[in-house]
Amino acid sequence: MTAGTTAPRSRRAGTLAAVDLGATSGRVILGRVGDGELQLRHVARFPNDPVRTRDGLHWNLLELYRQVLDGLAAAEREAPGQVAGVGIDSWAVDYGLLRDGRLLGMPYHYRDGRTAAGVEAVHARVDAAALYRRNGLQHLPFNTVFQLATEGPVLHVADRMLLVPDLLAHWLTGAEVAERTNASTTGLLDPRTGEWDTGLAELIGIPAGILPPLVDPGTSLGALAPEVAALVGRPLAVTAVGSHDTASAVVAVPATDRDVAYVSCGTWGLVGLELDAPVLSDEARQAGFTNEGGVDGRTRFLHNVMGLWLLSESIRTWERGSTAAQRSATLQGLLAEAAHVTAPVAVFDVDDPRFLPPGDIPARIADWCREHDQPVPAGPAEVVRSIVESLAQAFADAVHTAAKLAGRTVAAIHVVGGGAQNALLCQATADRAGLPVVAGPVEATAIGNILVQARARGLVRGDLEDLRALVAASFTPVRHEPR
Repeated sequence: MTAGTTAPRSRRAGTLAAVDLGATSGRVILGRVGDGELQLRHVARFPNDPVRTRDGLHWNLLELYRQVLDGLAAAEREAPGQVAGVGIDSWAVDYGLLRDGRLLGMPYHYRDGRTAAGVEAVHARVDAAALYRRNGLQHLPFNTVFQLATEGPVLHVADRMLLVPDLLAHWLTGAEVAERTNASTTGLLDPRTGEWDTGLAELIGIPAGILPPLVDPGTSLGALAPEVAALVGRPLAVTAVGSHDTASAVVAVPATDRDVAYVSCGTWGLVGLELDAPVLSDEARQAGFTNEGGVDGRTRFLHNVMGLWLLSESIRTWERGSTAAQRSATLQGLLAEAAHVTAPVAVFDVDDPRFLPPGDIPARIADWCREHDQPVPAGPAEVVRSIVESLAQAFADAVHTAAKLAGRTVAAIHVVGGGAQNALLCQATADRAGLPVVAGPVEATAIGNILVQARARGLVRGDLEDLRALVAASFTPVRHEPR
C-alpha cells in the first residue's frame, strides 16, 4: 500500500486500475481517487524481458499481454466489484503491424540494430533539418519513422500500425486507434496541429492508410470484449490515458507553478519543460531536444538521456561475472559503496551511441575514458559513481539548455519515477544544476494514468494544475538542496 492523503473520503470516489509497462518490468496498480482522495496499492508486478531470435531482438508481447490479464484478474480479486476501469501506458516508439486485425509478427525492440538502415533510408528522402521542422523530434535512431522504413514488403501488406499500448488496448476491446501523446513519438505527427502528417509518411514511403484514427487522453475505448472480461472477472471500461509513460508521469509532477523542470527517470531519463507550444528552432534540433505531446494539448519539450539503463545493464554484466562478489552485486549495495568513493571519477557522455545496445556497459565506459584521457573506474563502486555523476551532469545540462531554448526560468527540478529513490543521483543533480531537486512520487506514471481516467469519469475535476495539487497533497516528496 502506498499511503495517500488523510483527508476525509470524498462523497464520490472510485477505484481504477493502471497498467504501467516499462522497458524492463510491468505493473498493475489500483488507485482509489476522488475529490481530495488519492491512494495507491500494487497488485501485480512482472518482468518485461525481450527475446532474441534469428531476425533480431523482439518484445515478448504475448507474454506481456498474459501478465496484463493476470494482473487485472488479481485487481478484481483484490477489490471485487469495485474496479471501474483501466488505462494502459507504456514505453514509446515500438509498434505492431496488423492485417485484418491479426498481428503480422512480434514487435521489434527499439534496441535492435536494424534501425541504422532506416535512418539512412529516411534521410535519403528528407534531410535531418527538414524532418525536424516537420516532426520536432530529437534524432534517435529508433524513432518509429526509422523503424518503419526497415520493414520492407510487410509494410505494404499491413493495413494498420498500432503502438504497443494501443495494440494491447486493441486486444482488450477491439478498438484500433492511436492515442495522441504516444503518436507524437513516432516522427509522423505534426507537433503544431497534433494530426498525422500524411504527406511526410507518403514522402518516405510509409502508406498513410496504416495510421489509425487519433484520440486524446480521456477518450473511452469501450469495455473489455466478452472473452476478455471472462478472463478478468468483469467487463471493465477501458480509457485512453497519456499512453506514453512519460506523458502520464508529467501529469503527476506535484507542482502547480510552471517554473519547474522535470526528470522522469527510469530506464530513460526524460528531462525537460512543459510548454504551451513546440520549439522547432534549429538550435533546439542541434541541442537534441524533442517536442512530444502532453495531456491537455501541452508540449513536452525534453531531451532523452540514457537513464538508469546504464546502472541496470551494468548490474546484469556483473551478475555474469567470474567472482562471487560480482555475481552477488546489488544496486542498493553498490550505491551505498559509491556514496563513499572519494577518488575523482570520470564524467562521461551518457548519450554516446555505444551505450544504447545491450552488453558490457562497464567495459564501454572504460573504453570511453581511455579515448578521452579520463580516469578509468577501478571496480564496480567507482563505475556506479561515475554513472551517477555523469547522469546528474546530463540532467543538469539538459535543464539549463531547455530553459534557454524556451526562454523560461527554472526554480526547481522535479524527479519522478524510479530515479526519485536514488538519493545519490538526486543530490548529485541538485549539486551540478545549482537548483533544488524535489524527488517523488516514485509511481508518477501510474498516478497520472489513474488521474486521467478519474477525470474522464467525473471523479475529479479541473485542469492539470488541479490534478497536480491533489498529487502534492497526497504524497510527500524528498527535497535535495544544492551544496
